[in-house]
Amino acid sequence: MDVRFEILRFDPARDAKPHWEDYTVELEPTDRVLDGLEKIKGERDGSIGYRRSCAHGVCGSDAMKINGRNRLACKVLIRSVRQPIRIEPMMGFTVHKDLLVDMEPFFKKYRSIRPYLIEASERPDAERLQSPENREKFDDTTKCILCGACTTSCPSFWADPNYVGPAAIVQAHRFIFDSRDEGKEERLKILNEREGVWACRTVFNCVDACPRGIQVTRAIGEVKQALTRGKVD
Repeated sequence: MDVRFEILRFDPARDAKPHWEDYTVELEPTDRVLDGLEKIKGERDGSIGYRRSCAHGVCGSDAMKINGRNRLACKVLIRSVRQPIRIEPMMGFTVHKDLLVDMEPFFKKYRSIRPYLIEASERPDAERLQSPENREKFDDTTKCILCGACTTSCPSFWADPNYVGPAAIVQAHRFIFDSRDEGKEERLKILNEREGVWACRTVFNCVDACPRGIQVTRAIGEVKQALTRGKVD
């Protein structure tokens, strides 16, 4: 079947502003949007810029706006979207070229919450054990693949690019509620700022955008509760 794409193009080396370009390629209904982009790049226009890696929804590198919603191109089937398929870069990031955006500010915020296990006490000789019950408290937030889809769907982020964003809070949640971690107070202090968790307005865009089905707003709410109570339950 013939499938029509409309792609927002922008090359700062030659373009004054973004513009739409149309492409039609032959695809199967069970192909994915990423397959369409690959075919366009391979057969129609090799200059199109976008990211991709694993093509199986694990790396998160091909996040983009597809028909107005943040999605992973490798997970969206052609048969599930209307034509023309309109593809744009994620909002709120500087566009390097076409669908390629500058992810460094996003990863800087991710690094700011210290996304790793912090050990303040002496390291034990044996493995740090954890019960299934304790693991369940943060199991959902371990699924984050740092695609940026949640953060760039967030109105608070659009209004204030300094907002740490849903993805960074999800990553902080993963360690704050880990019984083995000893850096909870430090992370909660980082998030207890105007541009931390309190900038969240509970719009739920992040939940809709997450390709892994993470309950992002719930995780943010649990961090807020921990700050309000002054402790992690």
